[in-house]
Amino acid sequence: MAGNTLGRVFTVTSFGESHGPAIGCVVDGCPPGLALSAEDIQQDLDRRKPGTSRHVTQRQESDTVEILSGLFEGKTTGTPIALLIRNEDQRSRDYGNLIDTFRPGHADYTYWQKYGIRDHRGGGRSSARETAVRVAAAAIARKWLREKYGVLIRGYLSQLGPIDVPFQSWDVVRTNPFFSADDSVVGKLETFMDELRKAGDSVGARITTVAEHVPVGWGAPVYAKLDADLAGAMMSINAVKAVEIGTGFASVAQRGSEHGDELTPEGFVTNHAGGILGGISTGQDVVVTIAIKPTSSIRVPRRSIDKAGNAVTVETNGRHDPCVGIRATPIAEAMMALVLMDHALLDRAQNADVVTKTPKVPGSITRAGSAADKNSSTKINTDPAEA
Repeated sequence: MAGNTLGRVFTVTSFGESHGPAIGCVVDGCPPGLALSAEDIQQDLDRRKPGTSRHVTQRQESDTVEILSGLFEGKTTGTPIALLIRNEDQRSRDYGNLIDTFRPGHADYTYWQKYGIRDHRGGGRSSARETAVRVAAAAIARKWLREKYGVLIRGYLSQLGPIDVPFQSWDVVRTNPFFSADDSVVGKLETFMDELRKAGDSVGARITTVAEHVPVGWGAPVYAKLDADLAGAMMSINAVKAVEIGTGFASVAQRGSEHGDELTPEGFVTNHAGGILGGISTGQDVVVTIAIKPTSSIRVPRRSIDKAGNAVTVETNGRHDPCVGIRATPIAEAMMALVLMDHALLDRAQNADVVTKTPKVPGSITRAGSAADKNSSTKINTDPAEA
């Protein structure tokens, strides 16, 4: 199976399955001299891990990361960094009825047709369990980007099923299990999820991720566009079905006089472009929003076929997220960090000595009209201490 490596300079190659003994990755291309410990990585893994609330899967995994190589005396050496997370709470018997059948909306059918063999236990390689190692690898990238450039990457839940979640403040995102930036809507989200779980059904979500203090100039035209790489990385997340950069699909209804972000000596007036023009960062906030489909593993009976092509009814029991989007915010942040890290190193390799006389304008004057928050004109507090 090819296609398990992300990046060109800063690369991440993941391995492992949902119900195997462990999952892990090899991170290559990390600059030497970065102070790094397991604790630096663990804090991000703890935000993503299962069992954190009644609204997500109750699989109990500590997601304890082990750093097997690439460090000496607490600092990166520039050599490959191997990370390992052992699986501790597999319950493979829950998937016994899926040996010969395919879950509608899941990768079961396509994996079987492509490879002629599949691990039916939790989806094997197609399980969202694999995303834990992306979060682990991205913790390295996030730390380097923050220390080197002051880049701050944060995300929040902007919609859960039919419920829009307006942005109010970054202060509350880490105080609730939904990563909601509006604490007043949390009770409504909890009631909705309790009813959904009882019904045995699932729902999708929208996640918005913002990277602040990204320098102007990252990315490249044509085939190495920053937004293209971000879109590809976000689409690689399990269950993601759409990606927006900046205003995204809403730009269809806009006129050029509205969508084009005007420049003044004080900075950009708006950020409809999401911080990227011509595939290159503008110095504004990079804003990416993803749409996550409803979980395919549900208790509601669904029509399908078995390996022989016979009609069957599939009902999936076991421990599943009624909405995988609830735990997806750290994953979206991780994919943004990995892409930005790769582009930072690519830019440093080719363009580190490029100097222009044109001053680099500050970020947006106001968040009004910014895709980072279509519902509020409140300014984002960019104090890194808030993260």
